[in-house]
Amino acid sequence: MNPRLESLFPYPFQRLGQLLAGVESHSNKAPIAWSLGEPKHAAPDFLVQLMQDETILRRGFGAYPPTKGTPELRQAIASFVNQRFNLSTGLDPETQILPANGTREALFALAQALVDPTDPGLCLLPNPFYQIYEGAALLAGNQPHYINCEAKNEYLPDLDGIASKIWQQCRLIYICSPGNPTGAVMPKSQLKQLIELAQQYDFVIAADECYSEIYRDESSPPPGLLEAASELGLDDYKNCIAFNSLSKRSNLPGVRSGYVVGDANIIEKFLLYRTYHGSAMPLHHQILSTAAWQDEDHVVTNRQRYREKFDQVCNILEPVWPQQMPEAGFFLWPETPLSDTDFTISLIRHTNVKVLPGSYLSRDATGGNPGANRVRMALVANFDECIEAANRIVQSWQAISEA
Repeated sequence: MNPRLESLFPYPFQRLGQLLAGVESHSNKAPIAWSLGEPKHAAPDFLVQLMQDETILRRGFGAYPPTKGTPELRQAIASFVNQRFNLSTGLDPETQILPANGTREALFALAQALVDPTDPGLCLLPNPFYQIYEGAALLAGNQPHYINCEAKNEYLPDLDGIASKIWQQCRLIYICSPGNPTGAVMPKSQLKQLIELAQQYDFVIAADECYSEIYRDESSPPPGLLEAASELGLDDYKNCIAFNSLSKRSNLPGVRSGYVVGDANIIEKFLLYRTYHGSAMPLHHQILSTAAWQDEDHVVTNRQRYREKFDQVCNILEPVWPQQMPEAGFFLWPETPLSDTDFTISLIRHTNVKVLPGSYLSRDATGGNPGANRVRMALVANFDECIEAANRIVQSWQAISEA
């Protein structure tokens, strides 16, 4: 058995299950889950209809899918990325794009393919973070180095605070913009600074951009890593790899469809790894994904639905528990009047609303644990359920906060 498996931390939702085991709700209300970031908006009708096409299904069922992806899918992804991120030199669908089974497996697999076991070095992570980054680093033999993302830095990693000796040991850095769970967006100036550091110290940037299509200001979409590289004139995107998926953008978490784009040299080696890894996306999912990346109307509608929920929920909570509206994504990341774990238990008891303790998404590092006394609330449920959850919290706030 791989001894590195022993270094993995329990997953946040496993810990949440253990925390709430035996906790009974005093409320007779139905449970509402704000804990798991699983989109609950309906999948677009045109995609549902496409998946019912018998010809497409039979074609998908009867063929081994190409790991590299169909030319049509790679072209659809290229067109989306080129337009969305204003790339001056468009991506080459042949050498700079791979489909993935969602971002999760690709974010994990990249570290396994990239890290030299004879010279593993450090893997830098934002703190708090998506736990896949940490697991990927540990199983690849990297030592995680946590960068606290706190209110004093607008929940962004403080690149200036990282010592030169850390950059010298860095082999890979994961970034998440818009951030999970903070919703913070890295500005282009900071992305450019990170790219310049990657060129100077020769490490790879893995940019998780899976929340990039959910944002508040329709006229100001979050910038991406390749966009910043393009503005720097780095049209080969050396050491830059970006990830995205249809899970949040198109409400298709069950399809497991995403992409990996960027540095052609890394993509070439990653394709070799993935060919052996057996990670090809089913052909009918590739056909569905091609159609999804080519349509923007359903994405605009999806954004508006999130804006409406955030506006209403934050307005309801304002008198008792003011919230900081995120720039992007679908999470709230508020401070709690009790410890985050006690608050989570109290919320279940008094309202039957489930959230995730912030300390489960972060680690103790220099400067403390940035998730302590915070909770992550994913506003993924339908509009009425989100309003109901907010009203329950307001009605029971005194009991919740004094538990």
